[in-house]
Amino acid sequence: MIFRRRHLKYTGSIVLGLNDALVELTGALAGYTLALQNTRLIAVVGLITGVAAAMSMAASQYLAVKTENHGHRPIRSGIYTGSSYIVTVLLLIAPFFIFTNHFLCLGLTVLIALFIIAVFNYYIARANKLSFPARFLEMAGISLGVALVSFAIGYLIRAYLGIEI
Repeated sequence: MIFRRRHLKYTGSIVLGLNDALVELTGALAGYTLALQNTRLIAVVGLITGVAAAMSMAASQYLAVKTENHGHRPIRSGIYTGSSYIVTVLLLIAPFFIFTNHFLCLGLTVLIALFIIAVFNYYIARANKLSFPARFLEMAGISLGVALVSFAIGYLIRAYLGIEI
């Protein structure tokens, strides 16, 4: 019971890492998919982007919690944020390490993102007695909307710069 309460106490930190990874990395992977069109290259660039962003988010969460001083432990908050970010990154880039068709990989990444959103929002909705459909649709809409815009940006950059890889 204490373990569960501790997780709920730091839900904000977990949501920050998870949601930022879903929005940022799904969007980045969508853009990389059209711009680079090479699954190994997309995976490596995605991993580098994800690890750097996870460290940045963990450090930012640490500093924010330390500044606010609302009873949360800054280091623990940073660890929850960074850890949830890294786990999400690894799950999202996994298809790019496994398969060679970049569009298949992107499709699988989107499905993985939706699965993560569903599982996490189901847990939060049950723990806090909130509406699962509303939470799921909001988070999925934001993540997929950013991915779609990034996909278009990747296409435009590739077309404008005439990059062929």
